Amino acid sequence: MAGGRFAPGHLGELTQLVPFEMVDAVLSATRTVQSRLRDLPARVVVYLVLAACLFPETGYPGVWRKLTGALAGLPVAAPTASALAQARRRVGGTPLRWLFDLLRGPAATGHGPGSRWHGLLVVALDGTILTVPDTPAVMTRFTKQAGNHGGTGYPQVRLLTLVACGTRTLIDAVFGPTTAGEATYAPRLLPSLRPGMILLADRNFGAQELVTDIAATGAEVLVRLKNGRRMPVLARYRDGSYLSALGGLRVRVIDCEITLTTTAGKHTGLYQLATTLLDHHRHPAAELTTLYHQRWEIETAYLELKSSILGGRVLRARTPEGIDQEIYALLVVYQLLRTAMADATSTQGNTDPDRASFSIAWQTARDLVIQAAGVIANTDIDLAGTIGRHILADLLPERRLRVSPRIVKRAISKYQARGPRIDRTSYKATTSINILMPAGP
Repeated sequence: MAGGRFAPGHLGELTQLVPFEMVDAVLSATRTVQSRLRDLPARVVVYLVLAACLFPETGYPGVWRKLTGALAGLPVAAPTASALAQARRRVGGTPLRWLFDLLRGPAATGHGPGSRWHGLLVVALDGTILTVPDTPAVMTRFTKQAGNHGGTGYPQVRLLTLVACGTRTLIDAVFGPTTAGEATYAPRLLPSLRPGMILLADRNFGAQELVTDIAATGAEVLVRLKNGRRMPVLARYRDGSYLSALGGLRVRVIDCEITLTTTAGKHTGLYQLATTLLDHHRHPAAELTTLYHQRWEIETAYLELKSSILGGRVLRARTPEGIDQEIYALLVVYQLLRTAMADATSTQGNTDPDRASFSIAWQTARDLVIQAAGVIANTDIDLAGTIGRHILADLLPERRLRVSPRIVKRAISKYQARGPRIDRTSYKATTSINILMPAGP
């Protein structure tokens, strides 16, 4: 534990993954170190913003009480809500962005059926929406989405991430107003792609130019194309796939019919997949079709981010600069939890990181912040830590197929249309794949 005015600056055991030295270096590099020592030093404010992401149900004064509750006997400040707000504005969002850049990337300990495929790191690209407060300042940058029934009640932010499917760690992220679509933001993530990866993406990212740009990074691509898109048949292969082209890029196309059978019934859908893996002997169509289902791991990551951490809440920040700070802090905290989970499962042989419970990691991290425990590592080597031991004591069942039952849209409020909430991971599902032969001579 740090001393003096720096004592409240910690994140429980997660501090070991984002230590004091890292935060101090970021503050120095971004020139946001306090000019004079205050009751709220810049390092303490960074940890306050991170801790607030673990306690979204609590205001900043309440988060401060959690950071200081176990510091009995130490002289700590008792700042007002206004003082905490001023301190957050002084620090700004740049240090949090730098922290995210330092911490992002696939977990080095990743292994298991969803981490690599034929030696390629499996990654997914997709977007989601975050809701932000409806204030005049926020509305200067972020807008509400229009709709047939009045549109959204709050302004929204579009977030795109690149996720390592096996560990669900964040490789990169970008966000901005919803006035730009996912395909507009996607090119900003391409510098994080490299040879040795295979990118899974849905049909929003199947545009010719974007797929060509992705392939130019050296990463392989497996993307779904929009149904009804006619692709030229240049050569046929025995596995049912065929050689085709997206502009000047040679791709292999797989037309398939996938049937999912769950406790809720049976659903059959047609999929048209395009890949830059042209060798049908090394990468058969059936294997690629099965691999594509790993794209759902990024949806589960968003579920953890928006439901487990945020609990469906609107973000706190009431200015565009504050929103930048809060979103980067949220991404950092998510990455820290996912890294701790991957570190824990790596200590037990070939345990799939998918078996680690995000809820257990999140709740244990919260408890350790309140206890101010595990801030500095002991001299004894403990790769798992308290968070890891709680995870390993209650591992989830083996990885299973994930499905998300869709809701039929109706001309009424979506809240009336939705029935009881369904946990997609509770569905027992089996799948059958039928590769369709291409039409034509």
